[in-house]
Amino acid sequence: MHKAVRFHEIGGPEVLRYEDAVVGEPGPGEVRVDHVAVGLNFADTYFRTGYYPVKPTCGIGVEGAGVIAAVGEGVEGFQPGDRVTYTGSPLGAYSTARVMPVGSLIKLPETIAFETAAAMTMRGLTSAYLLRRICPTLKSGDTVLLHAAAGGVGLIVTQWAKLLGLNVIGTVSNEAKEALARAHGCDHVIRYDREDVAKRVREITDGVGVDVVYDSVGAATYASSLDSVKRRGMLVCVGTASGPIPPIDALQLAIKGSLYVTRPALADYIADPAERAELAGELFGHVAAGRIKIEVNQRYELADAVQAHRDLEARKTTGSSIFVI
Repeated sequence: MHKAVRFHEIGGPEVLRYEDAVVGEPGPGEVRVDHVAVGLNFADTYFRTGYYPVKPTCGIGVEGAGVIAAVGEGVEGFQPGDRVTYTGSPLGAYSTARVMPVGSLIKLPETIAFETAAAMTMRGLTSAYLLRRICPTLKSGDTVLLHAAAGGVGLIVTQWAKLLGLNVIGTVSNEAKEALARAHGCDHVIRYDREDVAKRVREITDGVGVDVVYDSVGAATYASSLDSVKRRGMLVCVGTASGPIPPIDALQLAIKGSLYVTRPALADYIADPAERAELAGELFGHVAAGRIKIEVNQRYELADAVQAHRDLEARKTTGSSIFVI
């Protein structure tokens, strides 16, 4: 019998249920994927808590990697036995197998392990669009501030940024995360638990500020992020781990230096199949060549989803976390 993790009401980690699941045959335009590994992402908690509204009694999880077991009518370009990975809707990745639309799939090269794919498809594609699409004017020698530098996205962004010749200032909460961020290329690391982030950024940049801030934390860091951006620089609000950012005061953006603020979503940068393939190809190329290393620092069984979410929300994790099937 196949298994899946579902929730029947919104709430804390305790609402997650490890249940028997019936996996049917794929219909037109669908495939059945047998999972080998599944990604655990902070965004999963947004669905569970209702921050991202979804209908209860649904599955959870948006990222997985495995092998196609069957294809439905009209499916082209994929066949049983193909190695695949994916990120995005519909929910339901926390499962041993699932039927899903073929349009969500990305072919996985033999050079990328399933666990690596589950740990990096969402995080890696997020890193790709942040660095290659959001601010294409970034050039070698520019400086960026990266919150949560020891997280899954943070470690990938740091390595990729160094490949582009950027200077990286990262923020972390403890000594172990500081060491991890430095080991992956951060030029400067700020301990936000004991330092004034904006003040320290200005010291590091001789009062200028950074070209871009990548802020995945949200409410707790929004003010300091704005104060860290240089004149005509950009704040990229890419996540809300500490809660949503406050309403944007347009006048403050002018007062603080004609700043730009954007709140992007990965879905809008991989909606076009050609663009998704281009970003994925660049990501896979860096990982396969060893230029970007994926840290899988936590592995869980699907049955341990409650504990996995508790660890994630308590910020006990570093790098990427996955479920091993």
